[in-house]
Amino acid sequence: MLRTGARVLGDGDREELLALCARDAVTNVFVAGRVETHGADARRLGGELWGFGPPGDLQAACWSGANLVPVEAGEPALDAFAARARAQGRRCSSIVGPADAALGLWHRLRPSWGRAREVRQRQPLLVLDGPAAVEPDPLVRRSVEEDLDVLLPACVAMFTEEVGYSPVGGDGGRAYRSRVAELVRTRRSFLRLDAGEGPALRPVLAPGTARRVAFKAELGAVSSGAVQVQGVFVDPQLRGRGLAAPGTAAVARLARERSEVAVSLYVNDFNTAAVAAYRRAGFRAVGTLATVLF
Repeated sequence: MLRTGARVLGDGDREELLALCARDAVTNVFVAGRVETHGADARRLGGELWGFGPPGDLQAACWSGANLVPVEAGEPALDAFAARARAQGRRCSSIVGPADAALGLWHRLRPSWGRAREVRQRQPLLVLDGPAAVEPDPLVRRSVEEDLDVLLPACVAMFTEEVGYSPVGGDGGRAYRSRVAELVRTRRSFLRLDAGEGPALRPVLAPGTARRVAFKAELGAVSSGAVQVQGVFVDPQLRGRGLAAPGTAAVARLARERSEVAVSLYVNDFNTAAVAAYRRAGFRAVGTLATVLF
């Protein structure tokens, strides 16, 4: 074991790591999904998984890639993970996880990493583990390849509104388009097009209006025990018309077509309209996450 107390995990740790994630399948869905799909070897993951505790006694873990995500990490593990993160320097764009752990990591790293762009300290983690409380929107469906050109602007708008900057980088947006296309290809993207159908849309859409996305969402993480809905977006001109709750209920129904997994999402506590919509759909709070953005 390294003197920091943290070690890089590999495929030999896969089953123990999945057992660790299964202690809280909803909270740990991101790491569990990556390990189930790619194993635990860094060469396939595109990042590293750090462990705290020797083989056979894995007590905590942390994903280190585009973001830093602690798993079941108490104070000693946070000390170990922060030491390793300081040693390699900041490579991530965010720290995200259970509020105590994510903010604990940030407290340890801030003296060497400097100021964050934004710290979102309270993000309720919500779950729907039974039938939705509202009728799912029948016009919400899985996205298909032919939707990509109309879907992409909605994805860019949602990302920019949520994160604070556009995902369209120096490559003209090719990398982000590829990411959205991958979500479509893997059946993890959902939308409702505003073809003028449905009473919620008739007051604002004139006949012949060009296609656009009225509602969309993705499954940002998928494991055998849970899925996490992300990127929920309602066209600004259609907000307040009751699309979010039945739209999210429809995503939950479609996500559970093959398996009765728990459907989760997290939301900024200051987004009171979104919190209310998810609660109307039947989601209940099971924890609190936090996100540190760089």
